[in-house]
Amino acid sequence: NVTPVMEFTLLGFSEAHEWKIYFFLLFLAIYLLTLMGNLVILGSISLCPQLQAPMYYFLSQLSFLDICYSSVTLPKMLVDFLAGSRSISFGCCVAQLYCFHCFGGTECFLLTIMAYDRYVAICDPLHYSSTMNKRACVQLVAGTWLAGSLHSALQTALTFRLPYCGPNQLDHYFCDVPPLLKLACADTSMNEAVLLANVGVVALCSLALILGSYIWIISAVLQMNSEEGRRKAFSTCAAHLTVVVLLYGPCILLYIQPTSSHPLRKVAAIFYTAVTPALNPIIYTLRNEEIKRTLRRVGWREVF
Repeated sequence: NVTPVMEFTLLGFSEAHEWKIYFFLLFLAIYLLTLMGNLVILGSISLCPQLQAPMYYFLSQLSFLDICYSSVTLPKMLVDFLAGSRSISFGCCVAQLYCFHCFGGTECFLLTIMAYDRYVAICDPLHYSSTMNKRACVQLVAGTWLAGSLHSALQTALTFRLPYCGPNQLDHYFCDVPPLLKLACADTSMNEAVLLANVGVVALCSLALILGSYIWIISAVLQMNSEEGRRKAFSTCAAHLTVVVLLYGPCILLYIQPTSSHPLRKVAAIFYTAVTPALNPIIYTLRNEEIKRTLRRVGWREVF
């Protein structure tokens, strides 16, 4: 005689209740910065004919993903800070978990594709236009979305096949796999093993491919005779590598121990769900001369 859980209570940052208005203002500023920065990049790429290269096509996809990624968690958290209601229905929890892992997995695969694009551009420039043609770029992006959707579907199906019949207080600010496993009324050892394996395949394999691409890239760049060419290549690659480190670092640390209750888990989650999407446009804009020239030429009003 057990009653299935119909809704969850997101504890979030309830231990710092007296600071909720400051947290609200902080995360509202981060969310607005994320939206504005990524919309600027999307607007710049769509307006400027010089920014129609494959690299900028992938960058526009990254900006779109960052908007979606942060919108899955931050608006709900802002409402919770303002209204004080921290409940989320079972169905909304399922949808939030699926969308979160779908956008996150897709972004991991997209960063791998972006590393491959840089590899072809620097190590095989004569065949770049034929290898990274428009059709190939669209197919690669479609593949990242498909892989991200399958990754998320597996995580969501395995998580919610478990019965939830007891406590419903989720020690997190959004629905994610590790805190949900703690509330399940069944053995979760298989889910933990699959979670570790799945995240390992997605994160570690993608990271290995990225690092492998950059070993070849660095080798090719060091052989360039032009100092300007080396500087430009390193500048472009540095922005991408910075984004990779900011996304992969906290993710791997967070999911390597799914049942850990360390208080820094929430801080790590905040970093890759809120801070990284806000920093990505700044990193790419500051490191990319063509985007800065586009903003100076067309102006902010035309971009928006």
